[in-house]
Amino acid sequence: MNDQQLETMFSGVIGTEYDTLKLICPLAAKMSQLVGEAVADYAAEQSSELNVLELGGGTGITTLSILLANESVKVLSVDSEPTMQNQAKQSLKQWSEAGRLEFDGRDALSVLKSLDSNSMDMVASAYTLHNFLASYRADVLQEIYRVLKKDGKFVNGDRYGLDDISVHTRMIQKEVSGYFKALTQINKLDVLEHWIVHLFSDESENHVMRESFALQQLADAGFVEITLSNRCEVNALVSALKNK
Repeated sequence: MNDQQLETMFSGVIGTEYDTLKLICPLAAKMSQLVGEAVADYAAEQSSELNVLELGGGTGITTLSILLANESVKVLSVDSEPTMQNQAKQSLKQWSEAGRLEFDGRDALSVLKSLDSNSMDMVASAYTLHNFLASYRADVLQEIYRVLKKDGKFVNGDRYGLDDISVHTRMIQKEVSGYFKALTQINKLDVLEHWIVHLFSDESENHVMRESFALQQLADAGFVEITLSNRCEVNALVSALKNK
């Protein structure tokens, strides 16, 4: 499937949710697709069905990317926000009916703690972990490691703050300018307010995922082959492997 076919598929299935995300934050939409590509690469190396736990499924944008990665993929999509998850249930109904997609409305840590050790092939996420308080996120990473099978993989497309805070701040300023330009043109001031308020939370010290610290957290949890790639401003794709 080429990029144009993928764009058409996403716009058709997810509709205005995907198109709005592309308008407001095109790099977020791109990261969701990159998570799907990472799942596809991993699935290509496997010979059996792939069980993927998705944290923070939202309206289903990243979920769809994961489902399109490979027909062998089965997804358990977790999100504690019922309005968004209900949209995903409606949009992705055909995959649920085909037995490839299940939903869980509990928070990420509760779901992880309910799963058996060594039970998932992959844990995938996009733009979810940065929303967690740092202490909660640390517990989530430990549980992700526990539930993954040996040679299981964690992949996350998310906001990873630059270690150079001055450069990081300039990128955030550019990001805010982009919000104003995109949303004032279409008179979506309510959406603009929401994104700016949310950004203050993202950038607070008890939420922000600074790159070096975030990668060290993965190492401390036991992960190996930790990589950060596809950095675009404050966004990047991180992957890690459990080899024990």
